[in-house]
Amino acid sequence: MSAETTPAATATGATDTVSLYDVDNPAPVIEPPRKRTGKSGRASRGNFEMQAWLFMRLSGIVLVVLVLGHLLIQLVLDGGVSKIGFAFVAGRWASPFWQVWDLAMLWLAMLHGANGLRTVINDYAQRDNTRFWLKMLLYTATVFTVLLGTLVIFTFDPNIS
Repeated sequence: MSAETTPAATATGATDTVSLYDVDNPAPVIEPPRKRTGKSGRASRGNFEMQAWLFMRLSGIVLVVLVLGHLLIQLVLDGGVSKIGFAFVAGRWASPFWQVWDLAMLWLAMLHGANGLRTVINDYAQRDNTRFWLKMLLYTATVFTVLLGTLVIFTFDPNIS
């Protein structure tokens, strides 16, 4: 039984399906967020959008593994939140394995999130100028965060006095 139908009992006890929508009460129409134009059509961005869609799925799977592994190891196997502090991070980042693990989480999370926000901006920003500046702000924030996070991970000094 779908959302457009409801069961109705007949005199014989059998159940017939009656439509909730008719000529006087049509089904609702959901409008797309923004009408497609020749400039924003599928032909111009098709391949990039397909790659971005595929990246979202694959990065999501990898992020689930990285984040759940991080939580399992940090919080369950290493004694919980109470043990996490400066010395704990310094000990972790002394190992290239943990540097690469955290770097992969940072890069994938930022790129995954930026790609999702790019899609939202494309869908809902009405004017081209607004869409351009929102995406420039997004890209600037993403690059800044990725570069700063990478710098911190690889130049972390545990001997700060």
